[in-house]
Amino acid sequence: MAKLTIKSGKGELRLRKSSSLVGLKAKNPEQVEGTDFVSEKVFENMGGFQVVSLQKGEMGVDEQLDEVRKKDEILLGSHVYYAEGSKNPIIATGEILIEFQEETDESEQQLVLDEFYLEMVERRTDYQIIAKVTAKSPNPFKVAQFLQKISLVKLAEPDLDTPLDHYDFRPPNDTLLAHQWHLRNTGRIVDTNYPTKWGADAKVIDAWARMGNMGSSEVVVAIVDNGFDLSHPDLAGKIYKPYDFWTRSSQLYTNDPRFAHGTPCASLALASSNGTGIVGVAPNAKFMPVSGTSFSWRATEEIFDYCTQNGADIISCSWGTIDQANSLNSLKEQAITKAAKQGRNGKGCIILFAVGNDDKDYVSYYAAHPDVIAVGACTSKDEFARYSNRGRQVSICAPSNGDWPLIAARSWWDQGDTRFQGNQRFWADGRSRGDKYMHFGGTSGATPIVAGICALMLSVNPDLTAKEVKQILKDTADKIGSPGEYINGHSSRYGYGRVNADRAVAEAIRRRTQGTTPSPVVSAEPSSPPPSGFFKVEASEEKPKGWGVQIGAFSDYNNVLALSERIKRLFGVSILISPVASAGKTIYKVVAGSFPRSSEAISLQDKMHQSGINGFVRNLEDIA
Repeated sequence: MAKLTIKSGKGELRLRKSSSLVGLKAKNPEQVEGTDFVSEKVFENMGGFQVVSLQKGEMGVDEQLDEVRKKDEILLGSHVYYAEGSKNPIIATGEILIEFQEETDESEQQLVLDEFYLEMVERRTDYQIIAKVTAKSPNPFKVAQFLQKISLVKLAEPDLDTPLDHYDFRPPNDTLLAHQWHLRNTGRIVDTNYPTKWGADAKVIDAWARMGNMGSSEVVVAIVDNGFDLSHPDLAGKIYKPYDFWTRSSQLYTNDPRFAHGTPCASLALASSNGTGIVGVAPNAKFMPVSGTSFSWRATEEIFDYCTQNGADIISCSWGTIDQANSLNSLKEQAITKAAKQGRNGKGCIILFAVGNDDKDYVSYYAAHPDVIAVGACTSKDEFARYSNRGRQVSICAPSNGDWPLIAARSWWDQGDTRFQGNQRFWADGRSRGDKYMHFGGTSGATPIVAGICALMLSVNPDLTAKEVKQILKDTADKIGSPGEYINGHSSRYGYGRVNADRAVAEAIRRRTQGTTPSPVVSAEPSSPPPSGFFKVEASEEKPKGWGVQIGAFSDYNNVLALSERIKRLFGVSILISPVASAGKTIYKVVAGSFPRSSEAISLQDKMHQSGINGFVRNLEDIA
């Protein structure tokens, strides 16, 4: 059985068998190393087994393991597996958690154990036991699969062992990283006295820490623009299938002061982590520069066809138009739809467009396309960037200028803002941070930041469709600004909120391991609103699971709602309210957040404490 699917935790694991590694238990562990059938010892102890690679031969791993099991010195041999999307080996310890249906009695349970030669290890409840395989049993994975098909069994889950993931990720050491407030906003700009707002950022460094890396080199991000400096140290060495529609070749049109926009856009999404300069949101991703843009329908078709046919996963466009002469006709619409539906072998290319910088109550024609992620801009103080276009089509907003600018790479031929002299051409405060960089902004800067976040999401879950990526970005965004301007969760200025890379990556991981259906929620609205207005909170349809931060217990429901509104506004998390009858009164327990891991709840607890809100981490199952 080369591949199999098993129950694990709250989801399923899709496993593939290792073609070289096996687990062995020997009468004397020292006898394993140096034998004629072991090539190398990989792990000394994993699930009670020594994990080794076998000597290469003509036989496959199944036949080799069968032969090794016959050796006098070997007590037990087992296959080793890998979970889909993971490089860590997994082995079954031999124990299996079995939950029987509640109508079964012990005699019926014993019949099930006997059928597979299982031995009782421990009884936890009347219907939950831990059993282990014996020499006559099939391997634990197969036993669990067989058990799961028996009507008497509710759950059968093999105990697994795998090397620990050590969360020792260290942020990159690029020299201008501290200036990149959009990755992590500490409340100040390092070389000025200018105050920003702590936490008003895209949570990118948090996402890297969650992943333990900075994304996959298998993800391809196409930046469609004009004026790419491929010699820039933050972009060189990662170029993938460049193309210019003006030169009709891989030689990009350069050295024209009118066209230098592509370089800063690309750097915000993709700048390499090389110890100098800046770092992009997805520094490991491949960079496909696509140059020579125009608004003609033929050019639109060619651009999106090129990206799709040459392996682009993400297509980022920091341009557009509100000029009716360049609106989308049916051919342009079809070109974008085709890429969004048929790209990535049917999963769809993720397409992003800037909403535009015209301070209008409508977005660029391209950003208004329904298959596009339309990106607006917010500032280093979590405020609306006044130039950013508004409208019902805005999907998300991301950090950019309007308060303090972004820092980005610049083309060697870029002349900057020629209205100014010297450093003022490139730097808002006239203070240079290097002649290869510049201050940058607009929705042009916000869009590649979101494109980089999409690349991180695909790094942890390459099976996500374009539609799923867009939905996750909206579902995990942080609501900033006034709660009153969000109608059904959407604001014409902020879209569904400021993008949150960490939460988006967490949801992408959850969908990979537990399926695509998020936990259902329903609106819970008070029968009579509090004096200060009407508030809307969320309540789970079923008993919640996971971890949250309990703030307190209140008898006045108006206080509950006011506190809930404040927490949602500050932290963008769900609110759980558990009513409990006590001494003839109803007491409302308030819990912020619902996370699969306690570490995430602890992180929220720390942020709340810094804002003067005390709480303690609780297992949600213990509250209701």
